Amino acid sequence: MVRMARELDLGGRKYWIISDPEGQGWKAKVLEMRENGDSDEIGIEASAETRTAADASAERKLRRLLGLP
Repeated sequence: MVRMARELDLGGRKYWIISDPEGQGWKAKVLEMRENGDSDEIGIEASAETRTAADASAERKLRRLLGLP
């Protein structure tokens, strides 16, 4: 399995967007990373035909949740 991750620093908090292939497309989910190395899934998922599109959709949802542009 090919797994891709991208790190974001938003509002002083760190998040990872984790992307996995799913069928003919990609599925991305968002994890909040804590300073001690633990992580929490925050319930944001997005699917699209490409990894880039799935990641972008997940990031938009996260920004809306956090009230960030």
